[in-house]
Amino acid sequence: MTENIVVALGGNALGKSPKEQLDLIAATASPIADLVELGNQVTVTHGNGPQVGMIKVATDVAAKSSTTPSIPFAECGAMSQGYIGYHLQQAIGEQLRSRGIHKPCVSVVTQVVVDEDDPAFSTPTKPVGAFYTKEEAEALHAETGNTYVEDAGRGWRWVVASPKPVSIVEAPVISSLVDEGAVVVAAGGGGIPVVEENGHYHGVASVIDKDRTAALLAGQLGADTLLILTAVEQAYAGFNTPHQEAISHMTTSEARERIDAGEFAPGSMLPKIEACLEFVEDNPGKRAIITSLEKAADGLKGLTGTVIRSA
Repeated sequence: MTENIVVALGGNALGKSPKEQLDLIAATASPIADLVELGNQVTVTHGNGPQVGMIKVATDVAAKSSTTPSIPFAECGAMSQGYIGYHLQQAIGEQLRSRGIHKPCVSVVTQVVVDEDDPAFSTPTKPVGAFYTKEEAEALHAETGNTYVEDAGRGWRWVVASPKPVSIVEAPVISSLVDEGAVVVAAGGGGIPVVEENGHYHGVASVIDKDRTAALLAGQLGADTLLILTAVEQAYAGFNTPHQEAISHMTTSEARERIDAGEFAPGSMLPKIEACLEFVEDNPGKRAIITSLEKAADGLKGLTGTVIRSA
């Protein structure tokens, strides 16, 4: 059965440098092409943690040592979307052509609206950019008002908020491209965070969880399945403990019970489960799947992975 699928690529699918990314990208593109070859409409989202960090650090260092201006964080996010999207659309396009599938693959620089009153802006938690001495951080705080924290003994870094995504500005365009048969790469890194004021958008320094944005995008595109690809074949309760338990299926109520019991690690599997819940609860009758990149097609067929559906 043909499905409309939003695929969220985990950080293991992309490298930490341009060369490493190019080395990995063909292996990343092949399972995506498998899904297309099965007749599905596919939209791809991805992380950008190492890439946007690399761009921000490079521009910060340049600004410290020359008259080059510092690049705002939202613009760094846009740069990372373009660079990763370029690699993905090349690799996926080549995979499709090698299989005789003549579908365009295109990347869309994507803005995601956040609420400027989101409580996350009062408690920034995500370190970004270059490392500074305590004295440099104090001077930058006095100059900009930004929050800086000591990061694991390596120096002081700027921390930004992680607000929830509200809506995806380019969703209608992405939907039109999908309807025309394109494979679309969109909302990379959770999207470029923007706030709306009187019909105008402007970027804000923050990091949106990529899986939450993937869930929102899947809902706005009317997707049948949200497919979150990570480093493991299934979600586990008690991961990496003697009592580790693979989970093949969960209802939304079962998933919430496991969350309340603390069975999923914060910052690892927990946000993926929460994103799946958001999609399934907001879109009754749809499903979310968590599995590995290599098992993407098998997960879609129900042969592996963790499937979450409505209760």
